[in-house]
Amino acid sequence: MVLVFLANGFEETEAVAPIDILRRNGQNVITVGIGEEVITSSHDITVVPDVTEADMSLMTDIDMIVLPGGMPGTLNLEKSRTVQDTIDYCAANGKFIGAICAAPSILGKKGLLKGKKATCFPGFEEFLEGADFTGEPVEKDGNIITARGAGVAVEFGLKLVEALSGKPASDKIRESMRCV
Repeated sequence: MVLVFLANGFEETEAVAPIDILRRNGQNVITVGIGEEVITSSHDITVVPDVTEADMSLMTDIDMIVLPGGMPGTLNLEKSRTVQDTIDYCAANGKFIGAICAAPSILGKKGLLKGKKATCFPGFEEFLEGADFTGEPVEKDGNIITARGAGVAVEFGLKLVEALSGKPASDKIRESMRCV
């Protein structure tokens, strides 16, 4: 199962593109609304998540979590005890953690990027505490996958698929979407 956390102010492309790509791969993707039953993106698009954080207890059959960026979405994710606890669970159990745009800052502040290659939206590098900042569009180091921003959301989604199912699965989706 893949959990994608959505908080008011999230960047819609950074959430929807990876959700679409992961579902094309057959992943069970569940969107989790933080703080509300209806979440409004940074560009005023409303989304009804599959569940709210109030309805969710810490699930243990998680394969991956995804943190979209955007402002103030990233800050709202960071304030959520549910998000923090789920990140901690994934980190402790070697589960994949994907974060794009400003969201890698959440991982950096938790010390999860120390000694790892990571990237983020320009201007958030200072929050990637201890990371080897590369500036690449997408980086995977161990169980952490980070990406620069909305412009690389498809590549981010493909890297998430690659982490879960291997490069052939990612390449198949890339070809089906004509991203070659």
